[in-house]
Amino acid sequence: MTIKEKIALFPHSPGVYRYYDAEGNVIYVGKAKDLHKRVAQYFVPAERLTRKTAVMVSKIADAQYTVVESEADALLLENNLIKQFKPRYNILLKDSKTYPWICVTAEEFPRVFLTRRLVKDGSRYFGPYSSVVHARNLVEFIHNVYPLRTCRHKITSDVILRGKIRPCLNFHIKKCRGCCAGAISQKEYNQNIEEIVSLLKGGGREVIQHYKGLMTAAASEMRFEDAQIYKEKMMSLEQHYSKSVIINAAVGDVDVFSLVIDAQEAFGNFMRIRGGAVVQSLNLGFKLMIEEEQEAVLGMFIAEIQSKFGDLSKEVIVPFLPDVQPDGSEFKVPVRGDKLALLELSARNAKEMRVNALKQQEHTDPDAYANKVMESLQKQLAMPVLPVHIECFDNSNIQGTNPVSACVVFRNAVPSKKDYRHFKVKTVVGANDYATMKEAVNRRYSRMLTENPEDLPQLIVIDGGKGQLSFAYEALCELGIIDKVTLVALAERMEEVYRVGDPYPLFIDRNSPALKVLQQIRDEAHRFGITFHRNLRSKAQVQSVLSSIKGVGEKTEQRLLLRFGSVARIASASVDDVAELVGRTLAERILNELNRKDDE
Repeated sequence: MTIKEKIALFPHSPGVYRYYDAEGNVIYVGKAKDLHKRVAQYFVPAERLTRKTAVMVSKIADAQYTVVESEADALLLENNLIKQFKPRYNILLKDSKTYPWICVTAEEFPRVFLTRRLVKDGSRYFGPYSSVVHARNLVEFIHNVYPLRTCRHKITSDVILRGKIRPCLNFHIKKCRGCCAGAISQKEYNQNIEEIVSLLKGGGREVIQHYKGLMTAAASEMRFEDAQIYKEKMMSLEQHYSKSVIINAAVGDVDVFSLVIDAQEAFGNFMRIRGGAVVQSLNLGFKLMIEEEQEAVLGMFIAEIQSKFGDLSKEVIVPFLPDVQPDGSEFKVPVRGDKLALLELSARNAKEMRVNALKQQEHTDPDAYANKVMESLQKQLAMPVLPVHIECFDNSNIQGTNPVSACVVFRNAVPSKKDYRHFKVKTVVGANDYATMKEAVNRRYSRMLTENPEDLPQLIVIDGGKGQLSFAYEALCELGIIDKVTLVALAERMEEVYRVGDPYPLFIDRNSPALKVLQQIRDEAHRFGITFHRNLRSKAQVQSVLSSIKGVGEKTEQRLLLRFGSVARIASASVDDVAELVGRTLAERILNELNRKDDE
């Protein structure tokens, strides 16, 4: 499968994509609101790209992606992956597009400021922040509430005692407590610092309440401009501290595993969370040569990740407990909250990988794909044999007029249009959908038993619910073939599957190829039946209107329709226009009759 074919299957979701060269090295990491659209922009004729971009595209041998919840999440994940892989072509992001952190320095009198550089000097860093506006608002609030120093002087107890530093303007306007002049003790100053650290670790709600109080006070004093400023800061902080599965300090450092097992294959996603941000993400596929318990497959997946990334975090989030739990880690199955949201995000990535793998196989090996679909359908419906031959029935009528039924046929999970059949209902009067279904099923298989009894389908699908299923069952019982086929009904409202003798519907995973093939054959039967019904209705309408007029025969009818296109256009035409084809006397009669029928 070519790289263009692979990226054409990327989902329309926000996320981060990675390009690899022939040696398996990451050469570019990018973010996207829509992965499919963004990645497709690179694979256009070379003359539409800049020279450097064209060179990069020529080196792409593989592409992978990670789905996230929002663009802000994609920004952070992109930054973390760039720092991790240091891709060759991410030059622009290295200098100016790193994300801000709030630094609390390791000094006797610490400073608090915004930075894009992490220096290992003992300072404490909080972040990264996906929006510099949010980070600036937080730092501004800290400096407004806590009068900290902003100067870069090296202030120590010895410097203070010797009076080497002269207090700056901030001290005189009470923006700083003047630690350089000994106006505040180191103990009191560091108490403020610890309060700030506590705030940065998750006390954002108190900040929001503070701005809310300022906004209310300013509004009551009619300082509306100040009130608007406080409101904007409050809203910005609310947005920043709103729940996010990617940026949430409460999550801490965890590893997340999810697993999707599909027949002989398993698809797993691993995410490593550090400080509330995704720093590593990997999808892996497994070929299961024999039937394996899901706990054993998860244990194998975890072991593979350990070999690639080293020891696991102290806390590991999983959908269920593995058969073997490595020492040093506590495995948890979340049931609510942010950690459950993380597990669901990981599962989305695993499911996307499975869907993408199926789509790739559909293009590269359609026979193997069709066989996998049929195996999935056989398993879901507990069928004794593989559903190589499937038939589906659907009824169409409008208030009982021109009732018809359609039967479409799938062989090896693909349409076999030469075998499609439609039926004009003969024995049912009015809009009786149940009886219509019984007639169509009876006529289809009574003829098949006479002409080709070896060609009975393994699976019959009825478009409808329990009622239609019951009448189709009666027809098959009367023909004596109910034991030779599997009969189900697919209801459209919630895509539930009804089976004979089971009072409860079966709900198949919406991403399952089994449900997708059932939906496809149901939709095809609906389309085929509607088309046939419309043709009959149009033909009957034309014949009943024009043919009933005295003097209008088959050839006259054809000339009129060929010239005007429809009965409605004939009725709105002038006498002279119609007379050109049929003469004035007949033209007047035709228009009088058509207009009279419209009035009625």
